[in-house]
Amino acid sequence: MNALLAAERTARSAPSRTVAVQRLVLTDFRGYGAARLALAAAPAVLFGPNGAGKTNLLEALSFLAPGRGLRRARLGEIDRRRRGPDGALESPLGGAWAVHASLETPDGTVEIGTGRDPAEGSERRLLSVDGEAQKSQATLARHLGLVWLVPAMDRLFVEGGSPRRRFLDRLVYGFDAEHAQRLGAYEQAMRERARLLRDGPMDRSWLAALEETMAATGVAVAAARREAVLRLDRACAEAAGPFPAARLDLRGEVDRMLESEPALAVEDRLRARLEALRRQDAESGTTALGPHRSDLSVRHAGTGMPAAEGSTGEQKALLIAIVLAHARLQAALRGRAPLLLLDEVAAHLDPARRAALFGELTALGAQAWLTGTDAELFEGLRGRAQFFAVADATLAAA
Repeated sequence: MNALLAAERTARSAPSRTVAVQRLVLTDFRGYGAARLALAAAPAVLFGPNGAGKTNLLEALSFLAPGRGLRRARLGEIDRRRRGPDGALESPLGGAWAVHASLETPDGTVEIGTGRDPAEGSERRLLSVDGEAQKSQATLARHLGLVWLVPAMDRLFVEGGSPRRRFLDRLVYGFDAEHAQRLGAYEQAMRERARLLRDGPMDRSWLAALEETMAATGVAVAAARREAVLRLDRACAEAAGPFPAARLDLRGEVDRMLESEPALAVEDRLRARLEALRRQDAESGTTALGPHRSDLSVRHAGTGMPAAEGSTGEQKALLIAIVLAHARLQAALRGRAPLLLLDEVAAHLDPARRAALFGELTALGAQAWLTGTDAELFEGLRGRAQFFAVADATLAAA
């Protein structure tokens, strides 16, 4: 742990090596029929009226991370469509959507391509890295960290636990590239166990094998989350500046087990509990125990107040503080800051916090993508960022 603390302190005084998008190409993505963007490693500001296509660009970038993108849309819903006279979306135009990005990394340029399988009605996502097809999206986490803040997350602390778990897992990807693969294996085994309990046959050997997988991968998922939360809690508590310090904790039965028992013992307990809960889970149609039941707890360090009880502005400031702490940690531990997608963030910050955000992004050397309706919101980044005007799904360097 002493080595980790030293690395975190070093990150505050040493610039990180950059991971940045050098070239972005969209094909039939939302309103974009064909779009190309060449970029430097600096932050990118996208400004233009509402509905111009700014968030669509961020969504395209979000597919450079494992998962379903920042809107969690069905893949077929992303295919380019035009609006009819009544404003309703009509049938898709052209083929399946695709995104290609050339990434500048400390290890050289990496070419990432992803998109919907063009087979009719397919909801399968294709992925290639340097021209080679990949079976697992977890490969993406090995090349870059990527975190986003969007207006839909303004209620992150007051809604159910699922969005908070997804947010936390994206942060964990930055520390542990294999987390996505383990999480996927756990969720697949959980779905298959639920199907067997619901539909049969009640094959005890197959159920035992699935519960073995759930115990091994589930405890690994919980342990990775726990380690990330401990790091983030310490980094947030030590942060200085106008953003409020956040205190983070994990709440869940498996998380409580890991506080006092070694991982192998928790695996044994989880496996035994899953077996004992088969009848209950079959009757309820749910899985009563596992890391999918954990929740991320966030409090204001200064007041002790739960984040959910703060104002909308303070909740957003806490989220930004966590994301910035994560970026500093990733720069320390991996030698590179993550890609940050910040949708309509600056408009809700006072001048002091806006200046602090811009200063942090510049000091980190992170390629942050920021959107807003007014370019004047980003005056503090003039000379330090690249500006692009967005209108009717067209892009122009400004």
